[in-house]
Amino acid sequence: MDRRTFLKTFSCLLLAQGLPSTGIVRAFGAPVSPVKISPGTILTKQQQAGVVHNTLLPKDEWQVLQSTLGRFSRIQAIVGFGNFCILGFEDSLRVARDYTKVGAFTQQELGFIDKIFHTNARIYGFLGDKIFHNLSDTIAASKFNKIPGTGNYLFKGLPQQTYHQISRDIGDQLVLTAGIRGMAKQFYLFLGKVKKSGGNLSLASRIIAPPGYSYHGVGDFDVGKVGFGVANFTTRFSDTAVYKKMIQLDYVVFRYPQNNQLGVQFEPWHIQVV
Repeated sequence: MDRRTFLKTFSCLLLAQGLPSTGIVRAFGAPVSPVKISPGTILTKQQQAGVVHNTLLPKDEWQVLQSTLGRFSRIQAIVGFGNFCILGFEDSLRVARDYTKVGAFTQQELGFIDKIFHTNARIYGFLGDKIFHNLSDTIAASKFNKIPGTGNYLFKGLPQQTYHQISRDIGDQLVLTAGIRGMAKQFYLFLGKVKKSGGNLSLASRIIAPPGYSYHGVGDFDVGKVGFGVANFTTRFSDTAVYKKMIQLDYVVFRYPQNNQLGVQFEPWHIQVV
């Protein structure tokens, strides 16, 4: 579905909610104004993961950030963690509309989501490729399997083969911590990090890929050490025996190594497949 069709679809949704049809033009029709970044080189941004840069969410969008994030959180509670990982954006809209505990996305929230998705992440200092170009892009159920005992899904073929090979070589201390992420999940994670970062989009994008840019949508996955909890998503994971064994496997490639040129922090847990 192209963006024109997408906007027409949501015009109908808004009308179904009793909102004026002219509202969709104000929310989606105007071109997105780029967010300005402060002076400084991209290289400096890449090398200073903990530094707060000045690509900030406008103050008047803080409330809609929180309401949008809350709505995604309630959708996850309704559909469950695993199902939320593979949920497309249009499916999340239907869940929100159909469950009063979630509530339909507002016109303002839809405009905010559209702006975040279509803003070029390079202005944040994030230099990765955009994987999905339409909000309505989904992952067909025929393309993936649920991995028993993990709550996560992996694409069939090379991603699943790679994970099982790593698992055989490392042993039972390896755990799959994240597989496929659809559009809804990536929005939830990114907006959550923006909130935690005080509205700093640059800092958030160093830690979580902006919606549309995550390779979790095409094959990459995350691994960790059993019992290590959230520390699996920190550089502490690089001190574990699991990581040290992985770097000895010649077929394992890490998407975001130290000092990478993509504007992303070191992620010793993120396995590159595609």
